[in-house]
Order: sequence, then C-alpha cells, then structure tokens
Amino acid sequence: MHVASFGAYLLSRNILTVSFAPRDTHISQVQFALERGVPALIGILASIRLPYPSRAFDIAHCSRCLIPWGNYDGVYLTEVDRVLRPGGYWILSGPPINYEKHWRGWERTRESLKDEQDGIEDVAKSLCWKKLVQKDDLAIWQKPTNHAHCKLKRKIFKTGRPFCGEAQDPDAAWYTKLDTCLTPLPEVKDIKEISGGGLSNWPERLTSIPPRIRSESLEGITAEMFTENTQLWKKRVAYYKRLDHQLAERGRYRNLLDMNSYLGGFAAALVDDPVWVMNIVPVEAEINTLGVVYERGLIGTYQNWCEAMSTYPRTYDFIHGDSVFSLSQSRCDMVDILLEMDRVLRPQGSVILRDDVDVLTKVKSIADEMQWDARITDHEEGPYERQKILIAVKEYWTAPPPERSQQRKH
Repeated sequence: MHVASFGAYLLSRNILTVSFAPRDTHISQVQFALERGVPALIGILASIRLPYPSRAFDIAHCSRCLIPWGNYDGVYLTEVDRVLRPGGYWILSGPPINYEKHWRGWERTRESLKDEQDGIEDVAKSLCWKKLVQKDDLAIWQKPTNHAHCKLKRKIFKTGRPFCGEAQDPDAAWYTKLDTCLTPLPEVKDIKEISGGGLSNWPERLTSIPPRIRSESLEGITAEMFTENTQLWKKRVAYYKRLDHQLAERGRYRNLLDMNSYLGGFAAALVDDPVWVMNIVPVEAEINTLGVVYERGLIGTYQNWCEAMSTYPRTYDFIHGDSVFSLSQSRCDMVDILLEMDRVLRPQGSVILRDDVDVLTKVKSIADEMQWDARITDHEEGPYERQKILIAVKEYWTAPPPERSQQRKH
C-alpha cells in the first residue's frame, strides 16, 4: 500500500477496500490513508495469519509490495488463498511482472527475476489458481469457485499441496500461525456450484441472508435473527442521530469504528451515509461472526480490547461500542480500554456506548477524568430499560503549564 491510492480509487466507486502496511521505511502510510478517509490498518505478512476470516475478500491486490511470494513453500500466497472468496482474484503488479522490460531499472538480473516469477507460477498452480491475464506490468490469477477439480487431480496424480485437516479452523486468525496447507473450501454437490453459497450483487448483498447463516454453519444464528437484527439497528441508529447531532450531520464523520459489531447491523444501518465502518469482532465473542460481516459487503477485523489496536493515534472520527465493557470486564481494567479509545479517537470525535447502567456509571466517572464531555441517557425503548447509552465528545485540551518555582529571596 502506498497511502492507499488504489483503495481511494475504488472507494469513489462504492467498493470498500481494506489496505494494510507495516511500519517500515515509508513510516506512516496507514496514518496518511486514514487521514484521507480510506480504510487501513497496520499489518504485515510474516508468521501470523492476517486478522481476517476465510473467504472474506473478492480481490487481493499487491503493487510493488516486495513480498517473496514464491519462497517458504508459498506460505504467503497460501494465506492470500485463505482470505480470498471462491472465484476471487489475486492481482500482482511490479517486480517480477514484465521483468523482461524492466530488469535493468530494478537492478537485478534477468535470471533472478525469471526464477522469482517461475516460483510464483508454481505456487499458484499448487493452489489450483488459474492465470487469467498478464498484460504490461499486471498479472491476474483467479481462485477456483470450489475444490472439486483440485481434489480430483490430487487423487489421480498423488501430487500437489496438501489440504489442511478438519481440526484447523479456517476463520481463526488471532495469533494463529501461518501454514503451508491449502484451506479447503466447503464441499459442493455439483462442479458448477460455488463453495459456501453464492453472494448477491451489491447493494442487495447487504440485507440478503449471508451464506454462513443460510447454511446454518454458525450455531445459534438463524435467518430470522439476522433480519430482526438488521431492523433493530436501523431503529437504534435513527435514535443515535437524535442524540448526537454530529452523527446526523452529513460529512462531519468519515472513519467510524464499531468495537463489537456482531452481525454488522450498525454499519449496515449507515450504508446511505458518506461514512465507512471498521467492524470489530472481539476475540472474546462467543460466536465468530466476522465472516458474516464480509459476506454483507462490509469490512472488519479481529481485536482483543485488552490490547492496543493496529492503528495510529487520532485516526477515527467516531467510536461505537455495544456491551464492550461487560464482555471484557473480567479480562482487563476498563481504564485501559478507555485510554485506547482516547488514543485512536480524533479531537472533537464522538463516542456512543451502550451497556448496563452500573457499567456505564463507572465508565462516565473515568471519562470525566479524561476530559471527555460525557452524559448518560435512556435506552431507545425508554427509561425502564437497565441498559443505558453513554454519549461523549473528546474535547480539545492541553496539559496545564508547570508551576513556576518561587523566586529566590535575596
């Protein structure tokens, strides 16, 4: 990623893109991207899985990212395969693509660049990808829509990349080590079937029953619950806008953070506003619903709120949290969570938290000490609900000057 120009281009075409980059010689690429209003996270392909579920992205794009894709038994491309949807695309531009023309400018030998590209081609074949096109400095591969052909080839020829076992959760991605095995796609009954179920086109995808729920692969979540949750958050967000005039003001906010997104209902209710929401599924959540968030056409990541978030200070305009403190209260101090929220929230940014009244009372006392302008108000269903809502604004303030020492007496 270079300040997320590709993501910004797609965002203007109503396509949400998650960009990530490490803190390296480019220093603050992620910070620049977020200041532009483009989704981005600090991240790197190293030894741990990317913090996304399997079958999350339609396209993975790499422009001059200088990752050794063909090395280490193709472990990095295998991770790209895990997060790509069936039929998804991997796009590579820059070295070694079109090395025949550029090798002198890249200050490398033709032979080393050819070996690098051959290595990438071999890994792509081992993943059962199909190369669609290579034109100028761009190459595009496509992941199969199911693994029926792939498994048949392995059965006949007894070669190829082994599939991961059933014990390995394809959606587990928090401190989960990378592996070189191929993440198997859900079984299909027909060679033309899309593994896991097909997705509706946007914007119908947002409110259609997601395949993970339709297939009953998420225990305890039904299609009826999904529909009810979608309607519930429309009602809640309308109430929020009456409480927080800045949320109702178009153009005031751009970068929003939902600390406990569940099915992504909060973000879905804001789809017609000029904002994007980073949906967080806490690692402590009973059900891993981040795959559903992506199947709705939204974006998000995993997070443990007892740890720092992979972003720079002052990068979000608005933070929303549903029962975050009740979820984390036995794991860490709420002061630590609030300080992390303060770190990532911009001055004059707002916070809306919903939780038990006793929890929010404690939160407000800390928020007051943090110089937030905070108040607790009733639930949208009325004053007799135990759950309340806290609204706060992070104020501009500076530390008081040090006291002057007393002048020496002569």
